[in-house]
Amino acid sequence: MPVNFFNDIYINNPLKEIILGLWSRPVSFFEIALILFIIWKLYGYIKGTQAEQLLKGVLVIILALLLSLAFKLVIISKVLEYMVNIVIFGAVVIFQPELRRMLGHLGQSSVFSRNLLTFDEENSIKTLVSVVTEAVKHLSKTHTGALIVLEETSSTETFIEVGTPLDADVSVELILTIFHPNTPLHDGAIVINGTKVVAAGVLLPLTEDPKLSWQYGTRHRAAIGMTEVSRSMCVVVSEETGEISLARNGTLKKLANPDELKKNLETIYEKLYPSRKKVDFSTQKLQEILPSDLSKISNFLSGNKKK
Repeated sequence: MPVNFFNDIYINNPLKEIILGLWSRPVSFFEIALILFIIWKLYGYIKGTQAEQLLKGVLVIILALLLSLAFKLVIISKVLEYMVNIVIFGAVVIFQPELRRMLGHLGQSSVFSRNLLTFDEENSIKTLVSVVTEAVKHLSKTHTGALIVLEETSSTETFIEVGTPLDADVSVELILTIFHPNTPLHDGAIVINGTKVVAAGVLLPLTEDPKLSWQYGTRHRAAIGMTEVSRSMCVVVSEETGEISLARNGTLKKLANPDELKKNLETIYEKLYPSRKKVDFSTQKLQEILPSDLSKISNFLSGNKKK
């Protein structure tokens, strides 16, 4: 009896037709691999959020539905089908913050291109990192609250519109002046594009992640929110404790001191703009590489055929 039961499941199982169809159409394996890759990338947008737990619950329901179909549990499968339909229609509401975050990333040109910021000189990145680190060092020491946005791509134009445009060369003095408590722009953020402070007093979007600790203030939530909807880094200095934090890709990392901030920024910029060693094609350099061959070529071109 058990043998007949399992044979009946195998012969009349609707999943069998799907499996045989995939085997007869090899291109389907590529389609499945592509779908799994897209799902994996989408999962990266909700990883660590409340939606991740909700997604796991949905997957459990779908797995239970597949098992009920495989074992022909008609009543249970019908109930699970209704549950899946309800969840699918309610996904727009349930995953609203994550969908908005995902669509925001897809809407950025950086998703389809590698047009990053342009630095005028080789040492511009080092100068920027040094200036930001030195300014943050003073701000942390005096417990002056600050929020600095470092653009990775030109993707923050919408947020800059509500700030005060500056287009000034970045410097320690400028950053300290902006965040001085007696200035009208100290409550907002400054946005740095390349080596230019393009705007100050900018209002950033706050993150809607409910799992964040209550200890995070408005600056920290704004830093996380900004990195969720744009390709940028945010440096935060706490007004209460003077602690330094760095936000990127929707996550916030507390740093022990300005030196650690400098190391993190250098590592990130090195990945964004890998240094390319220039090849010296001067005669002296080439003669060190191929002395005998270059000597023969030089003698030939000069008309001296002496071997």
